[in-house]
Amino acid sequence: MDSRKTGRPTCFLCLQCGVQFAAAATPPQHCPICEDERQYVRWEGQAWSTPQELAAGHRVVMKDDAGVLAFGIEPRFAIGQRALLAQTPHGNVLWDCISMVSDKAVAEINRRGGLAAIAISHCHYYSAMVEWSEAFGGVPIYLHADDRKWIMRPHSAVVSWQGETRALNPSLTLIRCGGHFAGGQVLHWKRDGGDAILAGDILQVTPTRRHVSFMYSYPNYIPLNAAKVLRIASALEPFAFDHIYGAWWNQNVIGDAKTGFARSVARYLAAIA
Repeated sequence: MDSRKTGRPTCFLCLQCGVQFAAAATPPQHCPICEDERQYVRWEGQAWSTPQELAAGHRVVMKDDAGVLAFGIEPRFAIGQRALLAQTPHGNVLWDCISMVSDKAVAEINRRGGLAAIAISHCHYYSAMVEWSEAFGGVPIYLHADDRKWIMRPHSAVVSWQGETRALNPSLTLIRCGGHFAGGQVLHWKRDGGDAILAGDILQVTPTRRHVSFMYSYPNYIPLNAAKVLRIASALEPFAFDHIYGAWWNQNVIGDAKTGFARSVARYLAAIA
């Protein structure tokens, strides 16, 4: 039953960004993530959903996305990103997150070896990260410490790591790129079939699917400055990668991605010079 009718605490979801807040009997007054200049509040005003309301009208879908199992919500909810399962011999990691969990999704991940951790590029995709963690026994959620202020549902599973890189296992390494957010991170994945960068929209895959671009705010069209783009390039330089997986379905650079990334940096810098 809807907690707004019973008065019982629930973890409300922002209808615009899909991020879940700490349990309360009534919805929060504001969503700091949407009020930040990189996002926006709905024209109709701030609004909220509950996990029960979301489940009543939406479902979790699982699809193969260029060889990687991905999870999304249909009909589209909030920002509309999808999550990816990075499967490795050393344990599986859920990259980025969505705003609802389903028994079928949990069962499929368990069939593939379970989940060792969650890692998320930046706060726009924090969504229902705590519910996903708890569905797998409280696995750690790796977020960069520079983005700690954007955690709207604090939890003991959250690991606020510091520094420039963090190895999650021998196949997976988090890289702090900054840019879109100070703690914006990507995940480097050593794997058969070509190493990959799971990028969220820290690197925004363009419609050509051969390039990426960079923004401080995507919906508000605020570009990223040259120094921050060069910092992203420097952070990724030590890593080999053949593919880049973006934030949305089928938005990936498959093959020759590091060359495409270098071309993208040069093109972007020339355009803003």
